[in-house]
Amino acid sequence: MATLSDRLDHVLGVKAADRLTESFDMTTVEDLLRHYPVRYATQGQPLTEEEPEEGAHITVIGRITKTELRPMKNRRGSLLKVQLDTGAQRPLEATFFNGDKVRYLVKEGVRAMMSGTVHWWRPDRWNLSHPDYLILPDKAEAGVEELTSVRGSGALRGLAQSAKGAQGVDASFFEREFVPVYPATAKVQSWDLLACIRQILDQLDPIEDPLPADLREERQLLPLSEALRLIHLPEHKLDIEKARDRLRFDEALALQLVLAERRHEVEGRTAPACPPSANGIAAAFDERLPFELTEGQQQVLTEISEDLSRTRPMHRLLQGEVGSGKTIVALNAMLQVVDSGRQCALLAPTEVLAAQHYRSLRAMLGDLGNAGELGAAENSTKVVLLTGSMSTAAKKSALLDAMTGEAGIVIGTHALIQDAVEFYDLGLVVVDEQHRFGVEQRDALRAKAKDGISPHLLVMTATPIPRTIAMTTLGDLETSTLTQLPKGRSPIVSKVVPRKLHPGWVDRAWERIVEEVGQGRQAYVVCSRIGEDPDAPPAKGKKAEKEGPTTAAAVEMYETLGAGPLAGVRVGLLHGRLPADEKDHVMRQFNDGAIDVLVCTTVVEVGVDVPNATVMVIVDADRFGVSQLHQLRGRIGRGKHPGLCLLVTDAAPGGTAMARLEAVAATTDGFELSVLDLRQRREGDVLGSAQSGTARSLRLLSLLDDLEVITAAQELARQVVAEDPGLVRHPGLAGMMHAAVDGERIEYLAKS
Repeated sequence: MATLSDRLDHVLGVKAADRLTESFDMTTVEDLLRHYPVRYATQGQPLTEEEPEEGAHITVIGRITKTELRPMKNRRGSLLKVQLDTGAQRPLEATFFNGDKVRYLVKEGVRAMMSGTVHWWRPDRWNLSHPDYLILPDKAEAGVEELTSVRGSGALRGLAQSAKGAQGVDASFFEREFVPVYPATAKVQSWDLLACIRQILDQLDPIEDPLPADLREERQLLPLSEALRLIHLPEHKLDIEKARDRLRFDEALALQLVLAERRHEVEGRTAPACPPSANGIAAAFDERLPFELTEGQQQVLTEISEDLSRTRPMHRLLQGEVGSGKTIVALNAMLQVVDSGRQCALLAPTEVLAAQHYRSLRAMLGDLGNAGELGAAENSTKVVLLTGSMSTAAKKSALLDAMTGEAGIVIGTHALIQDAVEFYDLGLVVVDEQHRFGVEQRDALRAKAKDGISPHLLVMTATPIPRTIAMTTLGDLETSTLTQLPKGRSPIVSKVVPRKLHPGWVDRAWERIVEEVGQGRQAYVVCSRIGEDPDAPPAKGKKAEKEGPTTAAAVEMYETLGAGPLAGVRVGLLHGRLPADEKDHVMRQFNDGAIDVLVCTTVVEVGVDVPNATVMVIVDADRFGVSQLHQLRGRIGRGKHPGLCLLVTDAAPGGTAMARLEAVAATTDGFELSVLDLRQRREGDVLGSAQSGTARSLRLLSLLDDLEVITAAQELARQVVAEDPGLVRHPGLAGMMHAAVDGERIEYLAKS
């Protein structure tokens, strides 16, 4: 017999276990049983959607209705054209090379299973090219004896072998309504997995269920033991649905338990109480504001102010559209903390953004932000900047101001996290563009507070996060959302410019920029790459041809535009390889209007605020993601004049890349676009192996669609953790959490 924690080599043998470990990082029985079927082959029905993608690997079951043997045109041999009736609207077509060798088995009237790669050879027609096949028994055929020989090829022959017993092939297996098909590799086929799983299920001991019986009854969930059996070997469609419901809830609960544990740990810390002051710098700043805060900003400020007044650390996410006014909200929060005699740290992902924040906050505060200087207001504070590329003298000055408490607000990049940085009394940490930082980086900065004190935390993002995603990846944070745009923001019109189809439209884009500059306004031209790396060894021969870039580089675009279409205007260049002081100089020139057109990379994606910029041309726009395009577009239309964003692309009309750009051009609703982005990248990429460094992933839980499941799991997880921190009295739940969500996955979720 076997248990979930048994090692696979003890149950399956070393050879099979090693292949599973190498291909899927599986080591235990539970690892294998939680490798769920990706789909099911059903009798007479296609295994996948009727119009699969080019290159997709599919398996189908049906009856061969037509065969035709044809000589090959350009070489010796023959092709066998086959039509398979799968119950779909039209027969599936398959082509076998060396058709004369298989025509005696692959013939009209027989039932067959075929597995191969989809090839679209016309816009409306696709087929399977030389698929693996297996001739299946008819239901009228009698007994196992007639099936002692396996008739088939490739991986499907392996399926038959996996169903083979002492007396021959188990014909009843092929009469199953649903045949599971698994995510597989070249070394471990779906049928190999099926054979291993069937072997384990035959030996599996009863499983002690981690979920209480009353909860299972309330949510009508199957016991875990039954769910694991039915997900692999269902008898009916309802079996699959019930098994998935139970296992989907397990995945959601495992994630929410992780987040609830973290949330509980944070709530157990002590934070400095920073109540608002009626006569402090925050009140003075509010009186000077030349505009009225939106209703949404006022509501969020109230929430944050109440959090800061408590001795429990604030742990809040502030999200909002590009230009929704997050910075002014964060500044108000920081001033409330400064009024309490404590310091604030603002962590930005890039030096350009850190410098932009520094200039922006100094400008907004005026004489309230230049304590120690001539003309400073009576209750002013000092704002300092700390980045890695600053001069030694400037760094020493900033470090001293932070350590002595002279600086109420310290703005910086990762340099703030370094050991040399000390704060006199850190009360609030603000993290901008939170997805650029991991939990360990945020904690490293929070650890710079006084012993026994945990500063409040406010993380901000301009990348809208759907509610289910926020609950699943940021469930330990309270969430505030700004949905209104402040008064004075102008509308942005976006247009797709298909360069190959309408080359003249690109010329018109440059003319449009010249017209805007002629009216005293400015523009961005954004490229997807900088240019050739001078330190990289040059590619040679065929490698150079293969790897040669086909996209426009910022350096070349700067030279081309400056000498051509934009020769009459002042063009600047900004990218990540420039020295920090040069980047700051270029950005200052653009801010001050000394540069009319800024040719740049995505270094301007977040935080850059030049209200006079009204046009943005994004070259090779198909090379950017949906959210990134939305972020870039948010750099324009920040003043009184409307914005125009032109998405230049060589993408083919009707393709997925063009559809993505057209969707971006059609709406400025960031939440709508964030859902589109996630659906196009597929949810596996949100929590997938490529990003977490592990082969395990959420198999069944949809982070976009399963709101009810995630909500229920969150409520249960918080209730359980509140009553039993550490899950000491719930060892089953603790084990399920660690089994379903491995350490690397938890680490990735923390960084999301």
